[in-house]
Amino acid sequence: MPLASTGELVTRAAEARSAVAAFNVITLEHIEAVIAGAESAGAPVVLQVSENAVKFRYGRLLPLARAAVASAERATVPVALHLDHVQSDDLLRQAPGAGFSSVMYDAARLPYADNLAATRSAADWAHSQGLWIEAELGQVGGKDGRRPLDAHAPGARTDPYQARDFVAGTGADALAVAVGSVHAMTARTAILDHGLLDRLSAALAVPLVLHGSSGVPDDGLVAAVGGGIAKVNVGTALNVAMTAAIREFLAAHPEAVDSRKYLSVGREAMAREVARIIRVLSRTPG
Repeated sequence: MPLASTGELVTRAAEARSAVAAFNVITLEHIEAVIAGAESAGAPVVLQVSENAVKFRYGRLLPLARAAVASAERATVPVALHLDHVQSDDLLRQAPGAGFSSVMYDAARLPYADNLAATRSAADWAHSQGLWIEAELGQVGGKDGRRPLDAHAPGARTDPYQARDFVAGTGADALAVAVGSVHAMTARTAILDHGLLDRLSAALAVPLVLHGSSGVPDDGLVAAVGGGIAKVNVGTALNVAMTAAIREFLAAHPEAVDSRKYLSVGREAMAREVARIIRVLSRTPG
Protein backbone atom coordinates (compact mmCIF):
# COMPACT_ATOMS: atom_id res chain seq x y z
CA MET A 1 0.00 0.00 0.00
CA PRO A 2 1.15 3.64 -0.37
CA LEU A 3 3.35 5.13 2.32
CA ALA A 4 1.39 6.35 5.31
CA SER A 5 1.89 9.77 6.91
CA THR A 6 3.59 9.81 10.32
CA GLY A 7 1.59 12.87 11.30
CA GLU A 8 -1.71 11.20 10.50
CA LEU A 9 -0.78 8.00 12.37
CA VAL A 10 0.34 9.90 15.46
CA THR A 11 -2.59 12.32 15.41
CA ARG A 12 -5.04 9.43 15.18
CA ALA A 13 -3.29 7.67 18.04
CA ALA A 14 -3.36 10.80 20.21
CA GLU A 15 -7.07 11.30 19.58
CA ALA A 16 -7.73 7.67 20.56
CA ARG A 17 -5.47 7.95 23.65
CA SER A 18 -3.28 5.23 22.16
CA ALA A 19 0.23 5.17 20.69
CA VAL A 20 1.91 4.22 17.45
CA ALA A 21 5.19 2.33 17.72
CA ALA A 22 8.19 3.80 15.87
CA PHE A 23 11.24 1.57 15.38
CA ASN A 24 14.73 2.68 14.40
CA VAL A 25 16.20 0.71 11.51
CA ILE A 26 19.83 0.28 10.49
CA THR A 27 19.83 -2.58 7.96
CA LEU A 28 17.42 -4.14 5.49
CA GLU A 29 16.88 -6.91 8.05
CA HIS A 30 15.65 -4.30 10.54
CA ILE A 31 13.21 -2.92 7.97
CA GLU A 32 11.85 -6.36 7.09
CA ALA A 33 11.57 -7.35 10.74
CA VAL A 34 9.66 -4.21 11.74
CA ILE A 35 7.17 -4.66 8.93
CA ALA A 36 6.77 -8.39 9.60
CA GLY A 37 6.20 -7.71 13.30
CA ALA A 38 3.65 -4.99 12.59
CA GLU A 39 1.82 -7.25 10.16
CA SER A 40 1.76 -10.01 12.77
CA ALA A 41 0.25 -7.58 15.29
CA GLY A 42 -2.09 -6.07 12.68
CA ALA A 43 -1.05 -2.50 13.49
CA PRO A 44 0.42 0.53 11.70
CA VAL A 45 4.06 1.30 12.33
CA VAL A 46 6.71 3.97 11.75
CA LEU A 47 10.13 3.13 10.31
CA GLN A 48 12.73 5.55 11.64
CA VAL A 49 16.13 6.30 10.13
CA SER A 50 18.36 8.29 12.47
CA GLU A 51 21.18 10.60 11.56
CA ASN A 52 23.52 8.11 13.26
CA ALA A 53 22.23 5.34 11.00
CA VAL A 54 22.92 7.54 7.97
CA LYS A 55 26.48 8.11 9.22
CA PHE A 56 26.89 4.34 9.56
CA ARG A 57 25.82 3.95 5.93
CA TYR A 58 28.73 6.11 4.76
CA GLY A 59 26.66 9.26 5.11
CA ARG A 60 24.24 8.20 2.37
CA LEU A 61 20.54 8.46 3.12
CA LEU A 62 19.00 7.16 -0.10
CA PRO A 63 20.08 3.47 -0.10
CA LEU A 64 18.40 2.71 3.24
CA ALA A 65 15.50 5.09 2.59
CA ARG A 66 14.71 3.51 -0.78
CA ALA A 67 14.83 0.04 0.76
CA ALA A 68 12.39 1.24 3.43
CA VAL A 69 10.03 2.79 0.87
CA ALA A 70 10.05 -0.30 -1.34
CA SER A 71 9.38 -2.56 1.64
CA ALA A 72 6.66 -0.30 3.06
CA GLU A 73 4.81 -0.20 -0.24
CA ARG A 74 4.49 -3.98 -0.13
CA ALA A 75 3.27 -4.11 3.48
CA THR A 76 -0.26 -5.12 4.44
CA VAL A 77 -0.39 -2.53 7.25
CA PRO A 78 0.17 1.26 7.07
CA VAL A 79 3.88 2.11 7.28
CA ALA A 80 5.29 5.63 7.57
CA LEU A 81 8.89 6.79 7.19
CA HIS A 82 10.44 9.19 9.73
CA LEU A 83 13.89 10.83 9.78
CA ASP A 84 15.04 10.76 13.40
CA HIS A 85 17.37 12.90 15.55
CA VAL A 86 18.39 15.22 12.73
CA GLN A 87 21.00 17.80 13.66
CA SER A 88 22.34 18.45 10.16
CA ASP A 89 20.38 20.96 8.09
CA ASP A 90 21.77 19.31 4.96
CA LEU A 91 20.26 15.98 5.99
CA LEU A 92 16.99 17.68 6.91
CA ARG A 93 16.70 19.01 3.39
CA GLN A 94 17.10 15.54 1.89
CA ALA A 95 13.99 14.23 3.67
CA PRO A 96 11.21 15.21 1.22
CA GLY A 97 12.92 13.64 -1.79
CA ALA A 98 13.66 10.39 0.02
CA GLY A 99 10.11 9.39 0.99
CA PHE A 100 9.98 10.80 4.51
CA SER A 101 6.74 12.39 5.68
CA SER A 102 8.24 13.58 8.97
CA VAL A 103 11.43 14.54 10.76
CA MET A 104 12.56 14.84 14.35
CA TYR A 105 14.78 17.91 14.54
CA ASP A 106 17.12 17.57 17.51
CA ALA A 107 18.45 20.83 18.93
CA ALA A 108 17.83 19.81 22.56
CA ARG A 109 21.58 19.84 23.25
CA LEU A 110 21.56 23.62 22.82
CA PRO A 111 20.61 26.24 25.42
CA TYR A 112 16.86 26.88 25.47
CA ALA A 113 16.88 30.06 23.37
CA ASP A 114 19.13 28.48 20.73
CA ASN A 115 17.02 25.30 20.68
CA LEU A 116 13.91 27.39 20.14
CA ALA A 117 15.45 29.47 17.34
CA ALA A 118 16.96 26.49 15.52
CA THR A 119 13.77 24.44 15.82
CA ARG A 120 11.64 27.38 14.64
CA SER A 121 13.78 27.69 11.51
CA ALA A 122 13.66 23.93 10.89
CA ALA A 123 9.90 23.82 11.43
CA ASP A 124 9.27 26.70 9.04
CA TRP A 125 11.25 24.94 6.33
CA ALA A 126 9.73 21.51 7.06
CA HIS A 127 6.19 22.85 6.92
CA SER A 128 6.94 24.57 3.61
CA GLN A 129 7.79 21.09 2.28
CA GLY A 130 4.73 19.39 3.75
CA LEU A 131 6.72 17.64 6.49
CA TRP A 132 5.41 16.96 9.99
CA ILE A 133 8.05 17.90 12.56
CA GLU A 134 8.86 16.57 16.03
CA ALA A 135 11.11 18.51 18.41
CA GLU A 136 12.68 17.78 21.80
CA LEU A 137 12.84 19.73 25.03
CA GLY A 138 14.66 18.41 28.07
CA GLN A 139 17.52 15.92 28.25
CA VAL A 140 16.73 12.32 27.33
CA GLY A 141 20.46 11.63 26.81
CA GLY A 142 22.32 8.42 26.00
CA LYS A 143 23.00 9.22 22.32
CA ASP A 144 26.29 8.87 20.42
CA GLY A 145 27.92 6.59 22.97
CA ARG A 146 28.25 9.38 25.52
CA ARG A 147 28.11 8.66 29.24
CA PRO A 148 24.48 7.93 30.16
CA LEU A 149 22.57 10.89 31.50
CA ASP A 150 21.19 10.90 35.02
CA ALA A 151 17.55 11.16 33.98
CA HIS A 152 16.68 12.22 37.53
CA ALA A 153 19.18 15.09 37.71
CA PRO A 154 17.86 18.62 38.30
CA GLY A 155 17.04 20.30 35.01
CA ALA A 156 16.93 17.09 32.97
CA ARG A 157 13.15 16.85 32.89
CA THR A 158 10.88 18.77 30.54
CA ASP A 159 9.13 21.66 32.29
CA PRO A 160 5.41 21.88 31.32
CA TYR A 161 5.27 25.70 31.26
CA GLN A 162 8.48 26.01 29.26
CA ALA A 163 7.24 23.25 26.94
CA ARG A 164 4.03 25.15 26.26
CA ASP A 165 6.01 28.27 25.31
CA PHE A 166 8.46 26.19 23.27
CA VAL A 167 5.74 24.55 21.17
CA ALA A 168 4.04 27.91 20.61
CA GLY A 169 7.34 29.52 19.66
CA THR A 170 8.58 26.80 17.32
CA GLY A 171 5.40 25.54 15.66
CA ALA A 172 6.47 21.94 16.31
CA ASP A 173 3.79 19.33 15.55
CA ALA A 174 4.87 16.96 18.36
CA LEU A 175 7.22 17.11 21.31
CA ALA A 176 9.64 14.49 22.63
CA VAL A 177 9.66 14.90 26.40
CA ALA A 178 12.17 13.95 29.09
CA VAL A 179 10.30 12.11 31.83
CA GLY A 180 12.89 9.60 33.03
CA SER A 181 13.86 7.44 30.05
CA VAL A 182 17.35 7.31 28.51
CA HIS A 183 18.48 6.27 25.04
CA ALA A 184 20.44 3.04 24.48
CA MET A 185 19.44 1.30 27.72
CA THR A 186 19.84 -2.49 27.53
CA ALA A 187 18.21 -3.09 30.94
CA ARG A 188 14.51 -2.30 31.29
CA THR A 189 14.84 -0.42 34.56
CA ALA A 190 13.85 3.16 33.68
CA ILE A 191 11.36 4.74 36.06
CA LEU A 192 9.12 7.30 34.39
CA ASP A 193 7.73 10.36 36.14
CA HIS A 194 4.05 9.79 35.37
CA GLY A 195 2.96 12.81 37.39
CA LEU A 196 5.12 15.05 35.20
CA LEU A 197 3.76 13.33 32.11
CA ASP A 198 0.21 14.10 33.24
CA ARG A 199 1.14 17.77 33.65
CA LEU A 200 2.80 17.89 30.24
CA SER A 201 -0.23 16.28 28.62
CA ALA A 202 -2.51 18.84 30.27
CA ALA A 203 -0.29 21.76 29.24
CA LEU A 204 0.23 20.82 25.58
CA ALA A 205 -2.13 20.41 22.66
CA VAL A 206 0.40 18.52 20.48
CA PRO A 207 1.12 14.77 20.66
CA LEU A 208 3.86 13.70 23.07
CA VAL A 209 6.69 11.32 22.14
CA LEU A 210 8.68 8.97 24.38
CA HIS A 211 12.31 8.38 23.42
CA GLY A 212 14.51 5.76 25.07
CA SER A 213 11.57 3.37 25.35
CA SER A 214 13.74 0.23 25.19
CA GLY A 215 14.68 0.81 28.81
CA VAL A 216 11.11 1.13 30.06
CA PRO A 217 9.31 -1.94 31.53
CA ASP A 218 6.02 -3.01 29.93
CA ASP A 219 3.87 -1.59 32.72
CA GLY A 220 5.68 1.72 32.41
CA LEU A 221 4.99 1.84 28.68
CA VAL A 222 1.31 1.07 29.22
CA ALA A 223 1.06 3.81 31.84
CA ALA A 224 2.90 6.26 29.57
CA VAL A 225 0.39 5.70 26.78
CA GLY A 226 -2.41 6.21 29.28
CA GLY A 227 -0.70 9.43 30.35
CA GLY A 228 -0.66 10.92 26.87
CA ILE A 229 2.30 9.48 24.96
CA ALA A 230 1.18 9.00 21.36
CA LYS A 231 4.45 7.88 19.71
CA VAL A 232 6.84 5.40 21.31
CA ASN A 233 10.38 5.22 19.91
CA VAL A 234 12.23 1.90 20.11
CA GLY A 235 15.71 1.07 18.81
CA THR A 236 18.02 -0.69 21.25
CA ALA A 237 15.50 -3.45 22.06
CA LEU A 238 15.67 -4.63 18.46
CA ASN A 239 19.46 -4.71 18.49
CA VAL A 240 19.44 -6.64 21.77
CA ALA A 241 17.05 -9.23 20.30
CA MET A 242 19.00 -9.53 17.06
CA THR A 243 22.42 -9.80 18.69
CA ALA A 244 21.29 -12.38 21.26
CA ALA A 245 19.74 -14.58 18.58
CA ILE A 246 22.82 -14.40 16.35
CA ARG A 247 25.17 -15.14 19.25
CA GLU A 248 23.11 -18.19 20.20
CA PHE A 249 23.03 -19.43 16.62
CA LEU A 250 26.78 -19.02 16.09
CA ALA A 251 27.55 -20.68 19.42
CA ALA A 252 25.51 -23.69 18.31
CA HIS A 253 26.89 -23.60 14.75
CA PRO A 254 30.53 -22.45 14.92
CA GLU A 255 31.10 -23.74 11.40
CA ALA A 256 28.49 -21.37 9.91
CA VAL A 257 29.76 -18.84 7.37
CA ASP A 258 26.65 -18.16 5.27
CA SER A 259 25.41 -14.83 6.63
CA ARG A 260 21.85 -15.62 5.52
CA LYS A 261 21.69 -18.35 8.15
CA TYR A 262 22.36 -16.11 11.14
CA LEU A 263 20.84 -12.92 9.75
CA SER A 264 17.53 -14.70 9.23
CA VAL A 265 17.60 -15.81 12.87
CA GLY A 266 18.30 -12.24 13.95
CA ARG A 267 15.55 -10.88 11.71
CA GLU A 268 13.01 -13.32 13.14
CA ALA A 269 13.97 -12.36 16.70
CA MET A 270 13.49 -8.67 15.92
CA ALA A 271 10.12 -9.33 14.29
CA ARG A 272 8.92 -11.13 17.42
CA GLU A 273 10.06 -8.23 19.59
CA VAL A 274 8.30 -5.71 17.34
CA ALA A 275 5.03 -7.63 17.55
CA ARG A 276 5.41 -7.98 21.32
CA ILE A 277 6.00 -4.27 21.88
CA ILE A 278 3.08 -3.27 19.66
CA ARG A 279 0.80 -5.60 21.61
CA VAL A 280 2.06 -4.16 24.91
CA LEU A 281 1.23 -0.64 23.70
CA SER A 282 -2.31 -1.72 22.88
CA ARG A 283 -3.00 -2.81 26.47
CA THR A 284 -5.42 -0.72 28.49
CA PRO A 285 -3.78 1.03 31.47
CA GLY A 286 -4.78 -0.21 34.89
